[in-house]
Amino acid sequence: MTDEETRDTVAYGRAAQELALRRSEFDLAVHLGHVRAVPGPTGGRPRVPRGEIARLRTEPGFPDGLRDRVNAVGTARAAELAGITADRFTRLARTGHFTPVAYYLNRYRAVVWLYLAREVDAAATRHQALLTGRTPADLLRRLRAGEDDRPRTWRARRRRMLLARAGDAWEGAAVIASFLDPFQVAEAVPDGSERARLERLRPAPPYGHPVSPAGRAVADRLLVADDPAEQAELRTALAETLRTARSRWTAPGPAAGLATGARTGFPAVSTPPGPGAPSTSGAVPHPSSDRVSNVSPAGARPVAPAETAPRRAPGRRGAPPAEASTGDARAAAVMAAGPRPTAEDTVRAAIARRSPRRAGQRAAAGARLPVPPGPEAGPGHRTPTGPVTTGREVGRRPDRSRAGLLERLGLRRPRVG
Repeated sequence: MTDEETRDTVAYGRAAQELALRRSEFDLAVHLGHVRAVPGPTGGRPRVPRGEIARLRTEPGFPDGLRDRVNAVGTARAAELAGITADRFTRLARTGHFTPVAYYLNRYRAVVWLYLAREVDAAATRHQALLTGRTPADLLRRLRAGEDDRPRTWRARRRRMLLARAGDAWEGAAVIASFLDPFQVAEAVPDGSERARLERLRPAPPYGHPVSPAGRAVADRLLVADDPAEQAELRTALAETLRTARSRWTAPGPAAGLATGARTGFPAVSTPPGPGAPSTSGAVPHPSSDRVSNVSPAGARPVAPAETAPRRAPGRRGAPPAEASTGDARAAAVMAAGPRPTAEDTVRAAIARRSPRRAGQRAAAGARLPVPPGPEAGPGHRTPTGPVTTGREVGRRPDRSRAGLLERLGLRRPRVG
């Protein structure tokens, strides 16, 4: 919409004020087709041309005539207009004899249906035999089964109103798809680009649709068909409308986006050549190795495994390639390091670090260390056996001196005799 067209239109709320209607009445007048509205700029709220407002204001009986056409009443007022009780009116509405035009949720989140006063008078005249006497047996059977046609009849009315305002076949398909749950839409429309287009053209919820999560959870169930017969009818209508829409505009399939790499963060996908077509691709890296596979262009001599460049071992630049395997190199390093130190060597090194001055004396007294019993052991030699007692196990305070440490480590030779 250009700036000039915007200046020739009036905002939604301003148009309702100039036509002396409440917002709910004005929205209902737009949906019923009594007031013509045009889409707003950048997909915003619809606007009303000034010429449309001037036409309605010059009609005879304005504004009472327009207000009478959009006058919606509740169940109690509708029952009074029909001349029956509210319970009988509810039963007849549940069986589809009175069609609601709108709804709202009360403070208990219960659905309150609204009916056009003019339609209530016409339906009461048409179903005069049902207003008095006993309810027919077939209606009683449907009521006892828990049937309620009010949501279905309201959705049918709303679908007719939205389809009458649709600009093309794709908008009509979006209207029909809005009454199906996403799973059924995915089954009926397998193309993802077409589903995205239908979602962009999806009509807005009716005026007064709840915004709170709890209220929206209740009201959203009214917008989606739950009867199998109604779902089958909607899917058939959606398929027919999509055939008409595809003949005028073909949505790009999901393969097109992948082939060109558009709107995706991935490279383009090329079609693999056929069995007889020559390969034009170069060397392709193997996904599980950093080597280059032996794939050569068409007509080139195949590269032998022995001709591939040898891998260099990690290290300085220009270092020769490693000849030995990883296991051989590790074994050579172990052999070069020499034998591993024993426990006695570790203890001697610890004692030398703690007392450097007596390190030589401890080294010379190595013969006093306990040795395993054998023929070389001298007379009276006793080797301590069993676990070393630290003093805490026997209930006394452990000896913190150096002699006590050696005794706990089993390095002090006990006295003989």
